[in-house]
Amino acid sequence: MTEEQNGWTGGQRAFGDFAPGLVHYTDKVLFDEVWERGDLSKRDRSLITVAALTAMGKTDQLRFHLDYARTNGVTTEELKETILHLAFYTGWPNGMAAMTVLKDITDQKDD
Repeated sequence: MTEEQNGWTGGQRAFGDFAPGLVHYTDKVLFDEVWERGDLSKRDRSLITVAALTAMGKTDQLRFHLDYARTNGVTTEELKETILHLAFYTGWPNGMAAMTVLKDITDQKDD
């Protein structure tokens, strides 16, 4: 499957030709279509995604999405407050894990 890449290319960068179906749905459907829908801002989508990934304890995906949230206008302070709030609803270990990822991201960006 070879498709011209016009928008998002994160799936292509991650998997190249190894997993063309996953690349297609990541790049073309999820990011080029769903994330671009107008009824929610990218900022709101980022906060929702951070909440869902924190609740599920998906720290590998959180690494990308916490940084992407900052790109989409969510401040580091807002992310800290979001994670603190989520810790009470998603479980303390999930909150601690998400905060660890956020700290790692901010420490790397400050270097």
